[in-house]
Amino acid sequence: MIFSFMRISKKEVLVIFFCSAFLALADNASSEILSVQGEKVSLRTDPDPKAKVIWEYGSGFPLEVLKRQGEWVMVKDFENDSGWIHKSKLQKGKAVIVKANPRGEKAINIRSGPGIENPIVANAYYGVVFSAQERKDSWIQVSHESGNNGWTKPEFLWGNLKGK
Repeated sequence: MIFSFMRISKKEVLVIFFCSAFLALADNASSEILSVQGEKVSLRTDPDPKAKVIWEYGSGFPLEVLKRQGEWVMVKDFENDSGWIHKSKLQKGKAVIVKANPRGEKAINIRSGPGIENPIVANAYYGVVFSAQERKDSWIQVSHESGNNGWTKPEFLWGNLKGK
């Protein structure tokens, strides 16, 4: 067996260290997630009530804050659509949305407890909005406005994945 060793300078080690530290910090940075307050809330091209409407959202829809300008907030949704919403139409919340299976052909399972051994109590398709309740191990408890609640894996969701 032949072994080959590379010589790395101290400068290269420092560059690798600082790049790794920066990426770790950037990955751990949490974005601010707000929820839509009201029905048919308009996402606009500019921070102006007369600006073109790009999209309309329903109550509870989660949005990531990109920046603020006066009374307006630039946001991005789980499909990367971005624009401006008046701050009066946004609130702090625990909203999450199903991001798995974007073609809508398959639902995610909502279980009675945090684990695959627990029975399935509901299914949810792409775009369904929930409120995140709590995290336990690698599971998140969600509740729907219909009254359904249960547990699922956070990798199927987008939004405020912290729970309580």
